[in-house]
Amino acid sequence: MVTVLRTQGLRVVNDHHPAHVHVFGDGHAKVNLLGAHGAPELVWADRMTRGDVRRAMQVVAERQEALLARWESIHGRSH
Repeated sequence: MVTVLRTQGLRVVNDHHPAHVHVFGDGHAKVNLLGAHGAPELVWADRMTRGDVRRAMQVVAERQEALLARWESIHGRSH
C-alpha cells in the first residue's frame, strides 16, 4: 500500500482492485472511491469514532478526483 495523502491527522493509502483507499487515524477505515452513485462509500471502519469516520469520509469526498487519478496511475483504469 502506498501513502497518497496525509491531512488532518489522517493517512490515506492506496490499495488494490476495486478502486479504494484505507484511511488511518486512531483507527482504520476502508473507503471505495466509486460507490454505487459515484460518490465515495464507506466499506467498514474499525476503532474509529463517528467523528473520525465523518472526517475521513469528508477528506476522501473532497479529494475523490485526485485520489482516483492517483489510484489509476498505480493500478490502471478502475472502470
